[in-house]
Amino acid sequence: MAATDETGHDAPQASPFGTTPPARPPADGAAPDARMPRWLPRAMVLALALVAVFQLGSWAFHQLIGLLINILIAFFLALAIEPAVSRMADRGMRRGLATFLVFLGLLIVSAGFVTLLGSMLAGQIIKMIEDFPDYLDSVINWVNTHFHTDLRRVDIQEGLLHSDWLRKYVQNSATGVLDVSTQVLGGLFQLLTIGLFSFYFAADGPRLRRALCSVLPPARQVEVLRAWEIAVDKTGGYIYSRGLMALVSGVAHYILLQALGIPYAPVLAVWVGLVSQFIPTIGTYLAGALPMLIAFTVDPWYALWVLIFVVVYQQFENYMLQPKLTAKTVDIHPAVAFGSVIAGTALLGAVGALISIPAVATLQAFLGAYVKRYAVTDDPRVHGHRTTRDSGGPGPLTRARRLWERRTGATEPTATDSAGTTDSDPRDSGEGSS
Repeated sequence: MAATDETGHDAPQASPFGTTPPARPPADGAAPDARMPRWLPRAMVLALALVAVFQLGSWAFHQLIGLLINILIAFFLALAIEPAVSRMADRGMRRGLATFLVFLGLLIVSAGFVTLLGSMLAGQIIKMIEDFPDYLDSVINWVNTHFHTDLRRVDIQEGLLHSDWLRKYVQNSATGVLDVSTQVLGGLFQLLTIGLFSFYFAADGPRLRRALCSVLPPARQVEVLRAWEIAVDKTGGYIYSRGLMALVSGVAHYILLQALGIPYAPVLAVWVGLVSQFIPTIGTYLAGALPMLIAFTVDPWYALWVLIFVVVYQQFENYMLQPKLTAKTVDIHPAVAFGSVIAGTALLGAVGALISIPAVATLQAFLGAYVKRYAVTDDPRVHGHRTTRDSGGPGPLTRARRLWERRTGATEPTATDSAGTTDSDPRDSGEGSS
């Protein structure tokens, strides 16, 4: 009987010459152990499941991005009104009622501002429509005088009424009205969503903090509460400082507009104060454009005076008013503020521009509480001065000052001696004469 190996195949027989014959190739060209590993199907299924979960999460995130942005806005709004609500709650008022009163005050102020601004714009539009025939007559007279034509307003009106351009414009406007209505309804729904979430965040702030801390160890609870407190202080301080600067800006621009006799001076002052402070970077230019246009309708020179005042006041605010008001609330460098606005706009658009500064101020304060700082060495380069070795010696002004100090120090004893000599001259001369 032939010997077999462990697999049941015939074991190779030794050659009588002492060599082992080569093994026979397996049947059908298959390898001896060609079976699939047991872990490979499970790994493939797991990889496919992970890809499917990632795709589902990405789709859900893109579908809910609008809701997440609204929740983020509501959270920062709740942080902004948290100090007022907490102060009213400390006096014995329920947090729900305190939050309702704060929101009611904000709603009244916002509605009043929108109403005043809308009435101003409506009045200006009506005035432009009423004055349009006279303006058109003046343009026609100018054209007829300079180009020797015979245009009439009636012919121009008939040409416009029977033109294809006007018909297409009316059709597009009818379609645009439907789009605008849809956008207005969507905007109202977003405002309602933000208002509800911010109301819940502000009214149930302590309960939300307790729920968050209940799943964290005690050490982490302290860190979370500290971060929350910093966020409330910085966001509330940001709103407070901006509101105060808006008040100062509005009063200053109201005095100017009232002195120039610009119509709607109170509404324009409120517009300039709010827009210039709560729209970062470009708010100043947007705020100053509307008063300039209204002033231009009164007198072009008034528009120039408004422009000059806006520029001068902006410099006063940047270098004198803002550093004093924001030193203890949102003390961040202007370059950091500008960079945060650009980054927030790139990430979240206008919403990111609005919440970027308080968010960066909160992050800066939170990191500043944990970053260890050291005493700065007393080096001239720290204070912006160059060392003597780097500059090749003191500058001409420094050498002139040192030379003047030496000359002054050398002449002071001489002046004293000369004064003493002058006082003693009469005595000496008297003694000599005697």
